Amino acid sequence: MVKNSGDFSQRHPFLFGFAVLAAVVVFMIGAMAAVRFLFLGGEGGMTGKRYGLVRIEGPIIDAEPVVEFITGLRDDSDVAGVLIRVDSPGGVVGPAQEIHAAVKETAAVKPVVVSMGSVAASGGYYVACPAHKIVANPGTLTGSIGVIMTMGKWKELMDRIGLTFEAITSGEMKDAGSPYRELTPKERLYFQNLVDDLHDQFVTDVADGRSMDIRKVRELADGRIYTGRQARESGLVDEMGGFEVAKDMLRAMTGKGNLPFDEGPVKDRGLLDMLIGVVSHIDPGKATGPRFEYTVR
Repeated sequence: MVKNSGDFSQRHPFLFGFAVLAAVVVFMIGAMAAVRFLFLGGEGGMTGKRYGLVRIEGPIIDAEPVVEFITGLRDDSDVAGVLIRVDSPGGVVGPAQEIHAAVKETAAVKPVVVSMGSVAASGGYYVACPAHKIVANPGTLTGSIGVIMTMGKWKELMDRIGLTFEAITSGEMKDAGSPYRELTPKERLYFQNLVDDLHDQFVTDVADGRSMDIRKVRELADGRIYTGRQARESGLVDEMGGFEVAKDMLRAMTGKGNLPFDEGPVKDRGLLDMLIGVVSHIDPGKATGPRFEYTVR
């Protein structure tokens, strides 16, 4: 007679517990998706007359979620205006330019107000400048209009441990910026020209977004940080105030009163993804090549 070996939960308690946990996670994800679809209009947004609230927080590395959300608000006729809350030290040039373009395109068709938090500097200011109005706290850190290029330098370490590195390239500049050797004078000039061109793009876009004389912007754009009060005095910011002041300003501009705010983008990234993004931002040595940034240092 075969002995009863017990049920699965008794024979494999670890696997059983893991299966239960997985089932709970799947159920919660499905439930949240159902609520989002039934009550928030599918892609994390409300339906009906409303304002849009876009949060741009932390290093600007991946523009896609923010651009998609802003574009949706721009194209939705039920969205009377858009409030953008910026709390960012800036980030990589390309993503900052993509968000800047989305903000500019939205401001062409409906009111856009920016509220600056503790910091909205460099790329954080870049994404804000196309808005109709910018509101900052007196102690907000902003400005830092400039470009920085960073690259790792491992030559000294490799010399100490006796390692060498050789690259075979198709052109003289293909290996420029290699961390395994010093820059040549020609390469340094090459990278400086790239930085200068990116800086000129920044200055031009700020002058356009703020309707300022480009010579005035060039005077301000030496990379220095300004307080919110200093930024208002120089023309980079319109009003002093916090988040509620910016909300009231948007309501006044639209004349629509106390409509609800549709907030996004929805953050679906896991903890590991966020950690990888932050590490890659703060440690340029992790990158495979030179990195150009609109960021405060």
